[in-house]
Amino acid sequence: MQNSEALALTAALLAAAGDLTRRINDGVEARGFEGRPAHGFAFARLAPDGATVTELAAHLGVTKQAASQFVDELVRKGYVERRPHPVDARARLVVLTERGRDCTRAAEEAAADAVRAWAEVLGEDEVRLLCDRLGRIAPSGPLRPAW
Repeated sequence: MQNSEALALTAALLAAAGDLTRRINDGVEARGFEGRPAHGFAFARLAPDGATVTELAAHLGVTKQAASQFVDELVRKGYVERRPHPVDARARLVVLTERGRDCTRAAEEAAADAVRAWAEVLGEDEVRLLCDRLGRIAPSGPLRPAW
């Protein structure tokens, strides 16, 4: 692959990822939830069993202080709550509220809408193939926002 082809592929993947993030966020907002794309990255770690602030910080690639401030914001918006940790009396568990779970479902619906739009352009078989190919090269581990 020539450098120019690699650069074109890189640009296309980044543009598709950015567009997907925007479409999901727009879809979440259209369904009555406020927030920003970073919320979804946190919700992915918190569902289904919750996490400590330390675990969330590691997942998001931020400091514990930044994660704590982020959790404070999510608590104010009604998306999460802090509960006693079931095993560690020193820690608090951050869990999604019903509103947080509803927001997560809204994001899933918005993501499905976005992928359906791709299927209208490429066809469902091509989208399945794209999913398979990207799954083979995508790194494992937490999805992190581009802060």
